[in-house]
Amino acid sequence: MTVLVLTNCPAGLRGFLTRWLLEISAGVFIGSPSARVRDVLWNEVQQYANQGRALLAYTTDNEQGFTFRTHDHGWHPTDHEGLTLICRPSPKSEEARPSTSPPQRWSRASKRRRYGRA
Repeated sequence: MTVLVLTNCPAGLRGFLTRWLLEISAGVFIGSPSARVRDVLWNEVQQYANQGRALLAYTTDNEQGFTFRTHDHGWHPTDHEGLTLICRPSPKSEEARPSTSPPQRWSRASKRRRYGRA
């Protein structure tokens, strides 16, 4: 089983992938291609994704039963004692946040997104 998730990628790439995989939701593809076809598809995704992000997960013979690859993704896979885990980037430090107060016309959600929960 192979799962491929695309975010902010060209429509032509999505159309290309539908030749071998089934698009079950916008940007989410599943299927059972051979390892050779899967590697060729991944190379095409990396080449044509442009500014988009991609995540490929597929079954393998390891302790987890699957493995994954990422392209231009903020989270990166790391090996920890034989298990592949996702390493998230550290949150922005308090110094990096703007010190000015937000304008009055901003919604609460925009303020939280920009300035944090505090």
